[in-house]
Amino acid sequence: MKKVLIMPCLDIKDGRVVKGVHFVNLKDAGDPVECARIYCRNGADELAFLDITATIEKRKTTLDVVRQVARVATVPFTVGGGIDSTAGAGAVLEAGADRVSISSAAFRHPGLIDQLATEFGSTRLVVAIDVDSNPALPSGYEVHVDGGKTPTGKDAVEWAREAEARGAGCLLPTSKTRDGARAGYDIPLIHSIKKAVKTPVIASGGAGTMAHFLEAAREGEADILLAASVFHFGEINIMELKKYLQENGVKTN
Repeated sequence: MKKVLIMPCLDIKDGRVVKGVHFVNLKDAGDPVECARIYCRNGADELAFLDITATIEKRKTTLDVVRQVARVATVPFTVGGGIDSTAGAGAVLEAGADRVSISSAAFRHPGLIDQLATEFGSTRLVVAIDVDSNPALPSGYEVHVDGGKTPTGKDAVEWAREAEARGAGCLLPTSKTRDGARAGYDIPLIHSIKKAVKTPVIASGGAGTMAHFLEAAREGEADILLAASVFHFGEINIMELKKYLQENGVKTN
């Protein structure tokens, strides 16, 4: 029986949890500290905290919010957004994060992955990969940076392999076309990356029903199932989701 972890994601802008569709049209979804406290109480296995405008605004992750969330988090806590150096990653980890997630900086400066893996260990490093369709590339998927705004011409599966080789301990691919749409995860994307690497893969972008989580675990073979909207707005209860997955042959904590 395959085992998965459930990971609510707190997308942060101006100190508030927000959620959009296709990385835009952001709506307020609550206070990050309260959200984190509730998710930990209600059965989350991990939490993700993504300062989604830090890179575009050319600033660092909001450490005050990280510290506040870390105080109430009782599960592993991954933080991303604006991390572009070992000093920046160290500050986030010192503020209470268990892992850091890097995306645009990792793509533009791949050696940063090596540096962070050496300095802090691969288990504390997630490489996030924002992706959009591009039939001209071998996998059919192209890496985008700057919060999904800038296409790179790089094949997503090729980049996933390189990120792993450089020391990424976990990969977080997110489909731009599926993000917030609640039409289901991009299963071919998740599956193609999972088959290309040995590190854990986090399914992200598009969960709308419990069946979508099951698909990501079964067909996508994802190790961690990340979602935001369905948890933020009370549409899916984490413990009920875990029960559903277990009833359908997927083991949870």
